[in-house]
Amino acid sequence: MPRANFDDLLAFLAVVREGSFTGAAAKLGLSQSALSHTIRRLEARLNIRLLTRTTRSLAPTEAGQRLLERLAPHFEQIETELDGLTALRDKPAGTIRITAGEHAAHNVLWSALAKFLPRYPDIHVEVNADSGFTDIVAQRYEAGVRLGEQVAKDMIAVRIGPDTRMIVVGAPGYFADRRQPQRPQDLTSHNCINLRLPTRGGLYAWEFQKGKRELNVRVGGQLIFNTLALMLKAAVAGFGLAFLPEDMVQPFVAEGRLLAVLEDWCPPFPGYHLYYPSRRQTSPAFALLVDALRYRGNAA
Repeated sequence: MPRANFDDLLAFLAVVREGSFTGAAAKLGLSQSALSHTIRRLEARLNIRLLTRTTRSLAPTEAGQRLLERLAPHFEQIETELDGLTALRDKPAGTIRITAGEHAAHNVLWSALAKFLPRYPDIHVEVNADSGFTDIVAQRYEAGVRLGEQVAKDMIAVRIGPDTRMIVVGAPGYFADRRQPQRPQDLTSHNCINLRLPTRGGLYAWEFQKGKRELNVRVGGQLIFNTLALMLKAAVAGFGLAFLPEDMVQPFVAEGRLLAVLEDWCPPFPGYHLYYPSRRQTSPAFALLVDALRYRGNAA
């Protein structure tokens, strides 16, 4: 139905509710003549009289009363829903769905959510820890979290973490009868713990860079996992070398339970970003969460 037809119906409801063209015209911001023309146009389109008008009174005809009874509840429901949206604007609420990799969910999202959620009890957050490249539009997520270099160009990206890097680690016991690798190529003679990529099902090639030289090394070993947590556990237990985020292994390195190798081949790269479609109108709740997640350097 054309928008003009809805305007005619709204004008009819206003006239009946106000009981006069004068009051309805004032409420709608129209002149009385314009309002009269609108009602006549509606009656002409329906080919039936809706209002009985005299110099002193105005009342709906039988057809007008029937239209009123059928129409009013639906428009009242629409008004109620619109009022509910206004309430969401004034009091942030709703559910926000985010997809993020395992490491980002544990090390970036959770620490921010633990501070954010108690301040906004009407905001609910669902986090799907998935290392695959989920289509957030097709899967109806409000946002995703990925490393800066992995975010598509048509998305809005908000930095939520510092620069990071991957490093190679192994337990002291693992190196008891093995020489530490000096070059990435040396990894081919070591027992390495592999990561199975969820998107394509292949094994992750360890990525190294020194200056302008870049190397991708396919490693082998007895163990393959699809989660970083199990890779870390196996490395600490001495089952081989693992290539893991530095902040994840740093406590174990500090305690001497893991040794870092090939550090000069492991430069930092842009950290995690929250991304979402540029064309989407963000809700007040989502805007608050984005601000809470935004990385501000060393600020608290």
